[in-house]
Amino acid sequence: MHIPDGYLSPSTCAAAYAAALPLWAVAGRRVTRVVKSRYVPLVAVAAAYAFLVMMFNVPIPDGTTAHATGAVLIAVLLGPWAAVIAVSIALLIQALFFGDGGVLAYGANAFNLAILMPFSGYAVYRLVARGSGLTDRRRTIAAGLGSYVGINVAALATAIEFGIQPRLFHTADGTPLYAPFSLSHTIPAMMFAHLLVAGVVEAVLTAGVVRYLQRANVPILRINHPGVADRHDTTPREVRVRWAVVGLASMVLLTPLGLLATGTAFGEDAPEDLDTAKYGLDRVPTGLARDAGWWKRALLDGYGFGDGAHPTLAYVLSAVIGVLTVAALIALPLAIVRVVRGPHRRVAEMAA
Repeated sequence: MHIPDGYLSPSTCAAAYAAALPLWAVAGRRVTRVVKSRYVPLVAVAAAYAFLVMMFNVPIPDGTTAHATGAVLIAVLLGPWAAVIAVSIALLIQALFFGDGGVLAYGANAFNLAILMPFSGYAVYRLVARGSGLTDRRRTIAAGLGSYVGINVAALATAIEFGIQPRLFHTADGTPLYAPFSLSHTIPAMMFAHLLVAGVVEAVLTAGVVRYLQRANVPILRINHPGVADRHDTTPREVRVRWAVVGLASMVLLTPLGLLATGTAFGEDAPEDLDTAKYGLDRVPTGLARDAGWWKRALLDGYGFGDGAHPTLAYVLSAVIGVLTVAALIALPLAIVRVVRGPHRRVAEMAA
């Protein structure tokens, strides 16, 4: 679901950035205000988790691949605004360091995966979980259902963004300038993959993590549910982060499993790999050919070395670099806010 550069027109990319920018600004204010300083590591862990889970590609029967994102899980645990920040940072590092998703198209990718997905999925979660206790099974089902809906909303938005390109941006004779897919191509391709496979993986993953936390680490669930009581909950109030870090380390070691899925996700082909004849074209659309690969400074393009050697080592190295960078980009600004606000908070407490 990572749209590469060249598939969307510059004006579409600009519109996506314009839509995302105010929401990023609000998310930044909300996260620094709502997420307490002792929970900063959890936001960093959440962003690293989103980065890692998107490296695990799942094969789809039609020969393409898809992946989970973790966006709704983060929204359930830390709130949708924290999910906006965490997933946006993960997508940014993927685009800049690893060429996964375009830089010009970053606004569209973030709008779909870091904004639409967590908010739509979280709305479903809240609706289904309403009135249930923090450790009730219904809350687990609600988290899984919300994540299933969220990833499919994001997939539908991506399909529409792809599908409107030939209608809006074409030459005088109707030849597409960017993505050559019509809505009749994009909607079935995207929704088949996500309704039948990726959505199920996302739901199982989200529900599984929530169920685990209900049994082993309820304080993490309380962060975003401070007013939700549960008479069956007798766990201590301390938030335990170390097990989340251990889980991330395990995921890093397992990331090469993502290499087992053959094929490429729909809409992510390089220009030279695009089957132009399938869409009635005799060459790659000019705008797509011009803008594809616009960002040429990826550290490990495609999560691999330039010569293609040692793919497993390169994938693990990409995971390590990505996790450390994503976590740092989250933790450092929030830590600075904590330091700057510390004296003002103490003065206010003394005055009170």
